Amino acid sequence: MTTPTPAPCCEEYAAARLGRRSFLGGAALVGAATTTFGSTVLSSAPAAAAEPGAAPWALVVVSLRGAADGLSLVVPHGDPAYYQARPRIGVPAERLLEADAMFGLHPALEPLVPLWSSGRMAAVHAAGLPAPNRSHFSAMEEVEEAAPGSRTRSGWLNRLLGTDADTSPLQGLSIGTRPTAMVGDQPTMAMSSNVGSIKVAGAATPTATDRRIASLERMWGGRTTGLGPGMRSALDAVARFAPVRESADPAKAYPSTDLGRALATVARTVRADVGSSVFTVDHGDWDMHTDIGSSTGGWLFNNARSLAQAVAAFFADLGPLADRVTLVTVSEFGRRTVENAEKGLDHGWGNVVLLAGAGVKGGYHGRWPGLTVSGDADLEVTTDYRSVLAEVVTRRTGSSTAAVFPGFAPERVGVMAGA
Repeated sequence: MTTPTPAPCCEEYAAARLGRRSFLGGAALVGAATTTFGSTVLSSAPAAAAEPGAAPWALVVVSLRGAADGLSLVVPHGDPAYYQARPRIGVPAERLLEADAMFGLHPALEPLVPLWSSGRMAAVHAAGLPAPNRSHFSAMEEVEEAAPGSRTRSGWLNRLLGTDADTSPLQGLSIGTRPTAMVGDQPTMAMSSNVGSIKVAGAATPTATDRRIASLERMWGGRTTGLGPGMRSALDAVARFAPVRESADPAKAYPSTDLGRALATVARTVRADVGSSVFTVDHGDWDMHTDIGSSTGGWLFNNARSLAQAVAAFFADLGPLADRVTLVTVSEFGRRTVENAEKGLDHGWGNVVLLAGAGVKGGYHGRWPGLTVSGDADLEVTTDYRSVLAEVVTRRTGSSTAAVFPGFAPERVGVMAGA
């Protein structure tokens, strides 16, 4: 069971989550049609979908919603200001995992130690937006669009999909809500973690011989405008998803959490080779203004353990297929260095990006700016988060930085092999 956590005490974050659900419920995307099949929402481009094949790479983006505290996940125990700023909630140095002279992993991340010790997991600290943005909603939008100043509402993952010739809606799959990162002209799909949710209501099978599907094909097959192309693309995606529905349940045990179920679905989809290459999953809530807990239990400990258990099970389940899958975590911003009176942490700036899997150069990365306990007491950003993502994009997908992050000149981070 998922351990309950306190309700978020940030009203703005709760409103942001409601806004995301409302967007999914009825908005049509610019230049595309939105089709809903049960709990599946599919954004399909007007053009006919190309035949998808086995993706040579896969990128999984896990969003830690609510602004995770990177200073707790990857603790800068070598910075004396850390324990000065957090006398009650600081993670003791002796409990840290995989520690070096400056950093160590939170003890709740223990399931990830095999990935870390084998050099397949990394952390980039002091990463984030180029300027502070402490509004959950606008920071989420800014992080996921990754194109400051642009008047076009499109996300960086949708632009990444646009660099591929494949136009099947299955190329980009969101488990749960579709984030802004997936919004744009390229067709994508959003579904629940239940692989059976991708279906046509009333159809016994997803094949053209089914009477329900044959009827829909006759109704929409000749339409070249409006919902016609989108409906045909949706029916095609449902049919092509059949190998995922027919695949066996995961061989490895996942935690009984939303994240565990979502990543199990991602693994099944990767294994089925239906042409999906980009996946998004949400994990939260990390908006811990009060009662963050201790190094042995509580809100952050439970969230971190849930994250670690699910990611560890995911890579174990993939087996040899893990050699083509890269997972990266993002969060809209970090938390303040200094604990507040309620044993929590308020909105901050810099954060940590975690990476695991194919192509990752393990260890701690980034330029540490040092912590302060006066003034804003923020972790300063020394690595633009887009530099981390750009390195993943160029090294794993072969796409250009200019196409995915327009107008941005990335700095070298060195977190990916060959960078």
